[in-house]
Amino acid sequence: MNTTHAIQLLDTHAGGDVSRIVTGGIDLLPGASVREQMHYLRDDADGLRKLLLFEPYGIPEMSVDLLVPATHPEAAAGYIIMEVMGYPIYSGSNTLCTATAVLETGIVPKQEGIQRFKLEAPAGLVQIEARVHNGVVESVTCEGLPSYIDTYRATINVPGIGQLHYSVAYSGGFYALVDATELGFKLTLDEEPALAATAHKVVEAIQAERGFSHYTLGDVGPLPFLHFMGPEERIADGFVRSRSTTYVHPGVICRSTTGTGTSARLALMHYENRLKPGDRLETISLRETGFIGTFTGTHRAGAYQVVENTITGRSYVLAKSEVVINCADPLVNCGELHHILSDRHASMPLGIPNG
Repeated sequence: MNTTHAIQLLDTHAGGDVSRIVTGGIDLLPGASVREQMHYLRDDADGLRKLLLFEPYGIPEMSVDLLVPATHPEAAAGYIIMEVMGYPIYSGSNTLCTATAVLETGIVPKQEGIQRFKLEAPAGLVQIEARVHNGVVESVTCEGLPSYIDTYRATINVPGIGQLHYSVAYSGGFYALVDATELGFKLTLDEEPALAATAHKVVEAIQAERGFSHYTLGDVGPLPFLHFMGPEERIADGFVRSRSTTYVHPGVICRSTTGTGTSARLALMHYENRLKPGDRLETISLRETGFIGTFTGTHRAGAYQVVENTITGRSYVLAKSEVVINCADPLVNCGELHHILSDRHASMPLGIPNG
């Protein structure tokens, strides 16, 4: 068996969150949908996620997006999202990065002005609107997942912190929404370690107390995320700005505010009757980057008023590279991924140029 393989990557970032887009080197995955392919990767080939997110190739703060052929006829490409906590069915920052990658690689040829196309995430079809000027992708707007408030202003006693209030939104994952000022935070970069430690305690306390169930997906596991909300500043009529930051895993605070965190925040603002269609929220990260969430409407789903929204941001290309995987390297475990590594290097029929 060949012990050396190569994977092609396009490293990007949106709001500071690095997404490694895998453009070649992986064989076609079984599954009739991108969701089924995600399940196969998760259950039978999790080594790809581990390889690219941990040493010696990466760090847990990164994300990985594997480009796969779309199974839906309306989609230009599919993508599977991999993060340190596992396989989310959707992510705003990863979608912004993947949309930029399919434009930069020519899967979707760039057109000047506004162009629209669809991608297929594990969550389903995602409408993309890209703004291109002089050949540069200046911004991407993607659909946020329908979001809703599950719990409003609950109280919990957190060991080492005391009593605090929190709400819970679903926006692609369950988020605890916490007022940062209630905990004494100003949401500045120097607070990042303390924010991660505090969020971990809060999330553990909530997990120990209760679970959450989505109205169609059912049990999606313990609540994993926490979004710190700073004070709101009204910039113009229907436009609010707020410092924000999102915790996703022990020790990991996202560099961006996250698209799903922004969607969760929109759901809360709507629940409090503070939004009308077209209103926008700009969330500002610890690193002074931002995403803009736009409230576009609502629909009823069971007992919930579900918020429809979009997320706008910009993704930047960092590097185009080929990672060499040597299965004889003691730091590399090929056992969980050797069966999906392609000897042909660029194996996915996505029209990705190799030059």
